[in-house]
Amino acid sequence: MDRQPDDSGLAEELITSMLATTRLLVAISARALASIDETLTATQLRALVVLDSCGPAKLAALASGLGVNPSTALRTVDRLESLGLVDRRVNPDSRREVVLRVTDRGAEVVARVVEYRRAEISVLVDRLPAEVRAGLARGLRALNAVADEPDLRAAGPSGAGPARVSDVLAAASGEVRPRRPAR
Repeated sequence: MDRQPDDSGLAEELITSMLATTRLLVAISARALASIDETLTATQLRALVVLDSCGPAKLAALASGLGVNPSTALRTVDRLESLGLVDRRVNPDSRREVVLRVTDRGAEVVARVVEYRRAEISVLVDRLPAEVRAGLARGLRALNAVADEPDLRAAGPSGAGPARVSDVLAAASGEVRPRRPAR
């Protein structure tokens, strides 16, 4: 979706609002992380969430999904494993590979963090008038849809990484997804 010449002011306002909202959501996530007993970093929690969402994954796939190198992912997994939140198992199909899985305790940590974030966001949403909530829901659905269009990241400043949001989750699960043709 291309910007129309006369909406540059609105586009700038949306960008500024999105950046502020991002800071708000990061703060909510930080409070959620601080509310649990575990001493996890945001990166460790992110790895745990990806493994919980995508199911068992190989280390290389997790690293790709997180956008980090395998040695960074390995250090993260080592820490999560030492806390009893992740376990490693030999892949029954290929004994040379190790598969990472979230433990029951790890899944509980993810559930607690998600519930905390959901509750805090719910308070904010409840403060909005109904017509604003409806418009925001439509806008966020549209934003999520364009975030999953092909070549989004390639068109961005870095030009690196997965092209679609869903590619990140697929990479973490080890799933091979065909690229959608550009429009």
